[in-house]
Amino acid sequence: MMKRVNILPLVALALLAPAQALAEDAPKVSTGEFYANNVWMMLSTALVFIMHLGFASIESGLTRSKNTVNILYKNTVIVLIGLITYYLIGFGLMYPGADGWQLDKYFGYAGPLILSPDKADQTVGYASGHYTYYTDFLFQGMFAATAATIVSGAVAERIKFSSFIVFSVPFVMLVYTIGGSWKWGGGWLNDAGFYDFAGSTLVHSVGGWGALAGAMLLGPRLGKYGKNGEITPIPGSNMPLATAGCFLLWLGWFGFNGGSVLSADPDATSRVLVTTCLAAAAGGLGSMVAYSFVSKKPDLSMTLNGILAGLVGITAGADVITPNMSTVVGVIAGGLVVGAVVLMDKIKIDDPVGAVSVHLVCGIWGTLAVGLFSTKPEHTFATQLMGVGAYAAFAGGAAFLLFYAIKATMGLRVSAEEELEGLDDGEHAMHAYDMGFGGISMAAPVSEAGTTATPAEVPAE
Repeated sequence: MMKRVNILPLVALALLAPAQALAEDAPKVSTGEFYANNVWMMLSTALVFIMHLGFASIESGLTRSKNTVNILYKNTVIVLIGLITYYLIGFGLMYPGADGWQLDKYFGYAGPLILSPDKADQTVGYASGHYTYYTDFLFQGMFAATAATIVSGAVAERIKFSSFIVFSVPFVMLVYTIGGSWKWGGGWLNDAGFYDFAGSTLVHSVGGWGALAGAMLLGPRLGKYGKNGEITPIPGSNMPLATAGCFLLWLGWFGFNGGSVLSADPDATSRVLVTTCLAAAAGGLGSMVAYSFVSKKPDLSMTLNGILAGLVGITAGADVITPNMSTVVGVIAGGLVVGAVVLMDKIKIDDPVGAVSVHLVCGIWGTLAVGLFSTKPEHTFATQLMGVGAYAAFAGGAAFLLFYAIKATMGLRVSAEEELEGLDDGEHAMHAYDMGFGGISMAAPVSEAGTTATPAEVPAE
């Protein structure tokens, strides 16, 4: 006689198994946590976006009023280029995904966002419930244009508007994104143990290498350096605007670093914001002390750059460096930025806003500081140095080749007459400060400091 078997428990177990598997795979966040995470990431995105206004303000404040429209226009167009190119191709290049690497871990492509609507996961299942797919794209996209914005300050007051735009498109679309994939996209530097939390190297040094290449190939502004080695200061036109720009950037860094936690984790975000702000304050004080050895007269612009130096310096390790050590990172960054500005003038590389000193020099320092002060032993100085060298070769080499090709074809620099009159008039036929005084322009006159040079002093293309 066949023994009867009760199959109901087996059927129930089979039906429950998929549900149990899904429960185990589900993100360990509640609906409320998911909403809080995503809101924080969207707020951080907005804070990073406002940094572009900070860059535009500090750059136009530290340069002459006759070039203000040109500077504001460059900083506006960069944001447009950054977002569109990141949407079309950059996001897929920077984050190829596990199946997207086509050249080992050096180059990969996940496809354009515009052709991949199926990837737009807006549920708690994406990124462990830390943010949605579109929030991820927009947050990362806000970073993209920053690299070219850094370049803008170093080449200000003498580069052709068209030439700068031609440089910016491939630099933002390809150089920044491919380099970023090496670490943030899970590439070879990530596998090697290189660490850059929010972009001391991936954003700031990449932009800094572009700034250095552009300033070198353009040559200095007319009248900046004399034949006998003397330096003619060319003061900024609007220090209140420059100061406002600095504080806008500091505010934006709450999203730049705080958002890079990639969730609203209360412990991690608050810790990162503390180290960020302490480094900024220490950087400003460090630059004040360092500059006292250069001049007995305190320089506001140098202190503003010291604050930015501290922010750039802590960005690589804001989550793994203690608050106490973050002040050390900031103080050293403040001293470095003063030394770098002095050195740049000695070797006659004209950087009107100190972009190379702030973003390149202090970006390198911040990246190496991770190897010195990180609370995690796996972050070694040798690995950090290797990463610095890799980005120097890639970003610096690519920027130099782009600028050199543009110089050899369409030219980089405006004419001497246009530089003396101001790029606002020559490039855009408008002025920043026409106040309606009977049609009299409030733009800076030709006789401003630093504009007494002759056209013959313009470097040949």
